[in-house]
Amino acid sequence: MASEEIIGLIAAALTTSSFVPQVYKAWKFNSTKDISMTMYLVFCTGTVLWLIYGIRIDSLSIVIANAVTMLLSLLIIIAKLKFK
Repeated sequence: MASEEIIGLIAAALTTSSFVPQVYKAWKFNSTKDISMTMYLVFCTGTVLWLIYGIRIDSLSIVIANAVTMLLSLLIIIAKLKFK
């Protein structure tokens, strides 16, 4: 594995894991009142495009990061709809 891909995987782990506390807090407290649905919809759309890009260029770090980030973003969107 190339050193660039290792750097990408480390960056992916750090940036993707930053969403975990938000998902945890939203589900634990059943509240998303301070979360912008518009921001998460736009962000999730961008993440899908990054995922497609990663698949097209065959970049493991981009694919993993954006697949997991998309899942976490979708959990926030689901929580936002559920805890209205």
